[in-house]
Amino acid sequence: MSTLSTLNASAVPDAGAAVLAAGEASEHRPLIISLFAVFVVATLVITVWAGRQTKSAADFYAGGRQFTGFQNGLAVSGDYMSAASFLGIAGAIALFGYDGFLYSIGFLVAWLVALLLVAEPLRNSGRYTMGDVLAYRMRQRPVRTAAGTSTIVVSIFYLLAQMAGAGVLVSLLLGITSDGGKIGIVALVGVLMIVYVTIGGMKGTTWVQMVKAVLLIAGALLLTFLVLLKFDFNISDLLGTAAENSGKGAPFLEPGLKYGLTTTSKIDFISLGIALVLGTAGLPHILIRFYTVPTAKAARKSVNWAIGIIGAFYLMTIALGFGAAALITPKEITDSNPAGNTAAPLLALHLGGVDSNWGAILLATISAVAFATILAVVAGLTLASSSSFAHDIYANVIKKGQASEKEEVKAARWATVFIGVVSIALGALARDLNVAGLVALAFAVAASANLPTILYSLFWKRFTTQGALWSIYGGLFTAVFLVLFSPVVSGNAKTSMFKGVDFHWFPLENPGIISIPVGFLLGWLGTVLSKEEPDTKKYAELEVRSLTGTGAH
Repeated sequence: MSTLSTLNASAVPDAGAAVLAAGEASEHRPLIISLFAVFVVATLVITVWAGRQTKSAADFYAGGRQFTGFQNGLAVSGDYMSAASFLGIAGAIALFGYDGFLYSIGFLVAWLVALLLVAEPLRNSGRYTMGDVLAYRMRQRPVRTAAGTSTIVVSIFYLLAQMAGAGVLVSLLLGITSDGGKIGIVALVGVLMIVYVTIGGMKGTTWVQMVKAVLLIAGALLLTFLVLLKFDFNISDLLGTAAENSGKGAPFLEPGLKYGLTTTSKIDFISLGIALVLGTAGLPHILIRFYTVPTAKAARKSVNWAIGIIGAFYLMTIALGFGAAALITPKEITDSNPAGNTAAPLLALHLGGVDSNWGAILLATISAVAFATILAVVAGLTLASSSSFAHDIYANVIKKGQASEKEEVKAARWATVFIGVVSIALGALARDLNVAGLVALAFAVAASANLPTILYSLFWKRFTTQGALWSIYGGLFTAVFLVLFSPVVSGNAKTSMFKGVDFHWFPLENPGIISIPVGFLLGWLGTVLSKEEPDTKKYAELEVRSLTGTGAH
């Protein structure tokens, strides 16, 4: 994040602590590698098992619509609680206190938008992708092309965060300091996600996400218990120690440490909040999860389960972040990773004892859970983007609806390989960025391009194809363009994607405050300026279908 320089490094006595932590971890490499290997092998077994049951396009895209509300809620939680949740938020709280916790609040509140506005109507209206909903009453080819393009771009932004988290995490554990080694780790994650999706499809991905959700909640619960035990379950003592150890004192527990220093940072906070709250309902890998359940009622139930599970987890991030701030010096965290992504694994090491076997075991266990988190989420993201390419662009645009199910699934598998290669290349560049910040960018792009189009299509009778195209492409272009010229890409010596250069002119790290209104405005403007007559009969059919489930797949 851009204000890491505000940390008071002079208040930190032990500059070599991060090196010690990495060294302690590397002394127990056999244990660490064994835990990683156990998870990878177990998930590959699940994937192969699921792959044998994947016989049709419905199986590959939607898991045969066989999952219950609870199972899908668990899988949605696994999909949503990404590296940003576990690594990025813990790091943001450890470095910026109250302002870091705002990520947790934004991610959680966003589910209310998804529950109230999107989950049930989307499940009733579509079949496999977001493009199905838009194309129902509009011209198929241009709308599906736009929806597929948007899905792939949003997914790649989100994938960047997971790749960055994987590189940081495994580098810490194995003591890898070279850029080549870190890039190799990113490539390994990319290869694994390609295998998960091409073999297992939605069934395999869903089971991996369910296993990962259970592991992540258990890991967070263990760390939370150990942190509270360390402070005799006195939260006031925990927060006070965190404030003192941060070198910031009382301001650490108050708003403004990151987002209140200047007018620009305050606007950046508003932009971040808007993106987080509105972005979830436009995330492709979350939207396609609603198609895996048999009924709209099950879709609604799965969101209710997800809110409960995710809410409990984000409450625990308070203990993770402030525990790291209380027990680890800011310099140790930033020496290990400038953006703070290693705060949670380092917390595990300190809770178990830096010089003890228990510390190494706890570090390895929590890091294996975080690695599981990354693998599950990248599989879901890759599935969303490859499905959209195969179903929307290949089958309905290139083949004009004449592709067989077998051809469609084959195209999805090849798309998975291509998207994996692109993600590896971009992930290597993004390895030093805070993963929570990167995910916030994905939310901004999703809220700018996807959400306006989905809401207009479901609830505005007059909405036309031109309005949909202007909304998707306009919101998408505006968000990506502003990100390219923001401090996230250049201009910040510590955390920008390209270091040593500065071509940024847009001052905010998150473009949501501009790009989201632009997406809504262009959707409205494109519609009112369009000479196309809206298909009111199709809209009436869509309205009945979305609200009642009549005729849903």
